[in-house]
Amino acid sequence: MGVHTHLPTSYGFRPGKGCKDALREVDKYLKDGYTHVVDADLKGYFDSIPHDLLTARIEEHISDGRLLQLLASWLQQDIVRDLERWTPTAGTPQGAVISPLLANLYLHPLDVKMSELGYRMVRYADDFVILCQTASQAQAALEEVQAWVEENGLTLHPDKTHVGDCLVDGQGFEFLGYRFEAGRRWVRDKSLKGFKDKVRQKTRRTRGDSMRTIIEDLTPMLRGWFGYFKHAHLSTFTNLDGFIRRRLRSILRKQEKRPGMGRCHEDHRRWPNAYFANLGLFTMTSAQQRASQSR
Repeated sequence: MGVHTHLPTSYGFRPGKGCKDALREVDKYLKDGYTHVVDADLKGYFDSIPHDLLTARIEEHISDGRLLQLLASWLQQDIVRDLERWTPTAGTPQGAVISPLLANLYLHPLDVKMSELGYRMVRYADDFVILCQTASQAQAALEEVQAWVEENGLTLHPDKTHVGDCLVDGQGFEFLGYRFEAGRRWVRDKSLKGFKDKVRQKTRRTRGDSMRTIIEDLTPMLRGWFGYFKHAHLSTFTNLDGFIRRRLRSILRKQEKRPGMGRCHEDHRRWPNAYFANLGLFTMTSAQQRASQSR
C-alpha cells in the first residue's frame, strides 16, 4: 500500500507518524484560530464497511493475486470486526494492525475530498476531526462528510458526532485520549478511568510485597502514561498523585494491621509525600513542572 495512498493529514499507522504528531497538528490549528471543530464518529466502522467497495479499493493499489486472496480471507473471517479500539490509554495503540491499514486505505478518498475543499482535517485511522474558523464552515464541513460517508456505505454516529466551539465550556471534543475544551487539554474520562483501574490492580491492599517493590512495579506504567498525557491540565496530575499515594498508604496501614480507613492527617504525618519520593515513586506533578520549565 504505497505512499500515494496517504495525504499528510493521515497519521494512523504510518512510518514516522503517530498519535503525538496528530495531536501536535490539532494544537497548531487551534492556536491559529481554527476552534470550531467537527468531531465525527463513524458508527461501527469495521462492522459496516462494505467488503465489495473495500476490495475494489485494495485492487486499485495491489496487483499481487496471493496477497489479494489473503486479504479476502481476512475479511471473510471478520478479523476486522469487534476490535478493541486503538485510541491510546497508555500511549500504545491496541488492536490488529491490518484493520487500521485498511481504514487508511478506505478513508483516503475522504482525505482527498476534504483537502480539495480546503478543510483542515486530522485523521488517525477511523478517528478524525475537522478544524474550522467559523461555525458555518464547520456545519458545511459536517454536511460534506455526511454525504461522503453515506455514498460509501458508512454511517455517522448520531449521538457522538457534533460540531462545537472548543473555547466554550461544554462544547469540547475528544481525540486520541485527550479532551480539548475551554482552551485547555484534559485527559478524557474513559482514559482516566482505565488508568485508575490499572493503578488499583497494582495497589491492592492485600498485596504482600514491600513498598519499594510495589513502587518499582508502578513506575514504568506511571512514566509511560505521563509521557503520553503530559500536555493535560496540571490539576489532572495533582489529583492522580494524591490518588496513588492514598492507595499506597492504605497498603501500609493494612500491613501494620491498623483499621481500614485511616485518619488522613495521621497517615500524612506517618508516611509523608517525601517517604514515597525517597522510595522512588514517580510524581507526575513534579515531572510536569520540570517539563514546563524545560519548554
